[in-house]
Amino acid sequence: MANESSSPAKSDKVAEGSRAHSRKRKLIGVVTSDKMDKTRVVTVDRRLSHAKYGKYMTMRTKYKAHDEKNESRVGDRVVIVESRPLSREKRWRVERLLVRPQEM
Repeated sequence: MANESSSPAKSDKVAEGSRAHSRKRKLIGVVTSDKMDKTRVVTVDRRLSHAKYGKYMTMRTKYKAHDEKNESRVGDRVVIVESRPLSREKRWRVERLLVRPQEM
């Protein structure tokens, strides 16, 4: 009977551990292109120091993100989330809009 009571607890721990690994990466970036249908190009900036000289550099990476409702526009600050491959280059989707710049 002792084995029966320990096995459900063990399976619960395995289930909890698998949920922890399923966390999706989230990045914040700016939409730089909205010319494609349901696809946005999002540029993510990250600052890191040079290994030898210590000077801070800004590294930019472009990601193609899926935007189902075509809501975001160029200049919007958005959160993108990692997802399954949606096309050859799309592995991210737009989760939400953070800031929309004011139009003059």
